[in-house]
Amino acid sequence: MDICKSFCAVSVFFLVLSGCIKQNPNKQLEQGILKENIIEDNENFSYPIKQQMYVPIYSDIYNKNKDYRFLLTATLSIRNTSPEDSLFIKNADYYNTQGDFVRSYIKKPIYLKPLESIEYVIEEKDTLGGSGANFLITWGANKTIKPIFQGVMVGISGQQGFAFTTDGVVISE
Repeated sequence: MDICKSFCAVSVFFLVLSGCIKQNPNKQLEQGILKENIIEDNENFSYPIKQQMYVPIYSDIYNKNKDYRFLLTATLSIRNTSPEDSLFIKNADYYNTQGDFVRSYIKKPIYLKPLESIEYVIEEKDTLGGSGANFLITWGANKTIKPIFQGVMVGISGQQGFAFTTDGVVISE
């Protein structure tokens, strides 16, 4: 009987623990955003304010020497900082260290409502980008706004962990 009680207690513990783990809501959304945020008119992406951003992303970094790479989970975070205006995003294209196109994270232009954010995750096991990976993002707005484009990298191995951010830079207007 004690084995049965122990098994039940352990089962309940894991059931409660699994309910505490927050699942990524973006996995349930198309392109990481709600379907109503997709802009159907892809050809006429024309706004008074328009920029292209470069965001460095590290899917791995060197550790100990050039032959040992530490794999990271990377997140591209896009934040509309305007409390009044929408941020329109035409593309979020991912490139590897050699500058080769890997994939696009947005199939059709989208918009972020005022103060809305979106994240795209490159999983730790995805090594296609390498240490010099990057995103190119084309965005537009009807008024001057200052969105934030950041890369957030996190990695853990045993008791060693890394976490750091990178900021996007404007490469064309």
